[in-house]
Amino acid sequence: MSSDTLINYVELPCKDIPATKAFFASVFNWTFTDYGDAYCEFRDKGITGGFYKADMASLTASGATLLVFYSPTLEATQKAVEAAGGSVIKPIFTFPGGRRFHFTEPSGNEFAVWSDK
Repeated sequence: MSSDTLINYVELPCKDIPATKAFFASVFNWTFTDYGDAYCEFRDKGITGGFYKADMASLTASGATLLVFYSPTLEATQKAVEAAGGSVIKPIFTFPGGRRFHFTEPSGNEFAVWSDK
């Protein structure tokens, strides 16, 4: 595959950029670069992207794409999500290949975490 056709950036709506930044820094150790009050870029070990100020949220119930994290310690990650202010909206369940849960972060965007353990 040509490297010029890879997905390399994702942008998500964000109602409360400071709260969302604090959540992802706490749970997933993300770092951020601010570009004014209405946009910040995030970086982690797998993807780079940004949060833009908006009164919307990315939810699968309304057809949004689901971003999924991997964790070898699913229960510990769920506890960290809850401790940082996230809300579990689908508790841990099994699926072919592993287990996962879905959560929303403080701005209401939905994510999932899966494990093969």
